[in-house]
Amino acid sequence: MSASASASERQASGAALASRALAAARPRTFWLDPEAGGHAAPEAAPALAGAERADLAVVGGGFSGLWTALIAKERDPGRDVVLLEARTSGWAASGRNGGFCAASLSHGHGNGAQRWPEEIAELERLGRRNLDAIQDSVDRHGIDCEFERTGEMAVATEPWQVEDLHAEAAALRALGRRVHTLTGAQARAEADSPTYIGGLFDPDGVAMVHPAKLAWGLREACLRLGVRIRENTPVRAIRPERGGLRLESAGGSVLAERVAWGGGAFPGPLRRIRHFVAPVYDYALVTEPLSDGQLASVGWRNRQGLSDSANRFHYYRLTADNRILWGGYDVVYHYGGRVRPAYDQRPDTFHRLARHFFATFPQLEGLSFTHSWGGVIDTCSRFCAFFGTAYRGRLAYAAGYTGLGVGATRFGAQVMLDRLDGADTERTRLDMVRTKPVPFPPEPLRYAGIEATQRAIAAADRNGGRRNLWLRTLDSLGMGFDS
Repeated sequence: MSASASASERQASGAALASRALAAARPRTFWLDPEAGGHAAPEAAPALAGAERADLAVVGGGFSGLWTALIAKERDPGRDVVLLEARTSGWAASGRNGGFCAASLSHGHGNGAQRWPEEIAELERLGRRNLDAIQDSVDRHGIDCEFERTGEMAVATEPWQVEDLHAEAAALRALGRRVHTLTGAQARAEADSPTYIGGLFDPDGVAMVHPAKLAWGLREACLRLGVRIRENTPVRAIRPERGGLRLESAGGSVLAERVAWGGGAFPGPLRRIRHFVAPVYDYALVTEPLSDGQLASVGWRNRQGLSDSANRFHYYRLTADNRILWGGYDVVYHYGGRVRPAYDQRPDTFHRLARHFFATFPQLEGLSFTHSWGGVIDTCSRFCAFFGTAYRGRLAYAAGYTGLGVGATRFGAQVMLDRLDGADTERTRLDMVRTKPVPFPPEPLRYAGIEATQRAIAAADRNGGRRNLWLRTLDSLGMGFDS
C-alpha cells in the first residue's frame, strides 16, 4: 500500500490481511496437537480408586507438581510419592505457554530489584543456577523437549523503551550479568523488523523448549523413579486426620503425611490462596512453517526468544520446524475469576495479534496461522511466585507464577519440599519466599480495579511510558496486574 494511503485504508487493509491469515487456524493449542508434528500426549494414568497412603502427595500435574514429585524422589528415593492431577499432565498452563524457560525467579530483573533490592543479586544467582539445573535434568533424564539455550532479545519500538533497556542493562552488568545493548540496526540484523529501534540481548538467561514435551518428559521421569500418578482425579476436599491429611476425590482418597500443592490457577479446596491469585487468560498464534526464503527475509539465525518492551507486550519465538509462535498483548480477567473452556478462544484478540504480527514482519504477508488458543495463568499482585504452608506445616504451596513458571516452578518445588522437611535453606531465608503479595480485593472491586489498571497500562504505552496517578499508587502499594 502506498505511503499516501489514509489511516482508515491502512487499517482496513491490515484487518483483511489478518482475516485471511487466520482463516484456516485450528482452535487448539499447537503444542498439544498431534497432527501438528506427532506430539501425541501419553496415555492417561488410571484415576484414583479406593483409599491409598503416601509419604508425600503432590497435587497438580503441571510443571509445579511434576518438578516437586521428581525432586522429592531424587532427594529420597525411598519416599512414597503419589501425584494427583485433575485432568492429564501438562494440559493446562504447562502445555499452553510460549515455551520461554527463563532464569528469572522474579518476573524479570526490574520487578525483583524493585521489590527486593537487597537480595536481587541472590535471586539472580539462584535463578541462573536453577536454569542450569533444568538443563542438567533434561540431559540426565533424556527428556526430548527441543531444549535450546538461545537467550532472549528484548526489542524497543519506542524511544522511551530504549532508555529503559539501557538502564536495565547497566543494572544487570553491575550484578555481573553478560548482556548486550543493541542499536536499531543491530537489533534488525538479528531479526529484521522495521519497528525495531533498539534492543537488549541476554545470551544465556533463557532457553526455548517445547513445553508440553517437557511436561510429558518430567512425567515419564517421575514414573521411572516410582512416583504413582493418578490422573483425572480432581481433589475435592482436604481433611486433617491422625497421621496426616486426607485428600478426597470422587473415586477415592489419599492419606499423606505431607502435601505439596501446585494447582496454579486452580486452588480447589485450598481457600487461603484464592485472595492472592487472579486467573487471567493469555492468547497465542502459531504460523505455518516458514519457507527458506521467508526465514531468510527475517534473519533470526540465532533463534533467540523475542519480546517487545511495552507494558502490553508480545512474545515470540521459532519452533523446531521454523513456525513463529506469536502471543501476548491482551490479558483478560473474567468477573469472579471465572475459568471456562469457552474462554480459550477469543477471535477479537486473535485478529489483533495477527495485525500486530504483520506490522512487525510485513515481509511475511501471505503467511497463514495454523493454530490459535488461549489459556489461564495464575497471576498475583507482585507478578511472581509466592509460598506458604497450611495445616500446621503439613501442606506447602506455591502459586502466582504469572506466566514465567516454565523455569521458576522448579525453584518453587524446592521451596515447597524445604518447607515440608522443616529445612532452613538459602531458599527459605529469602524475603521473597517469606513474604506474601498484597491480596486482590473481593468482587466487584477486584474486577473494577483490574479494568482500571488495564486502561491505565494502555494509556502509559500511548504516552511515552508515563505512569498515571493510578499506576503510581499501585506501585507504592506493591500491587500490579500482569501476565
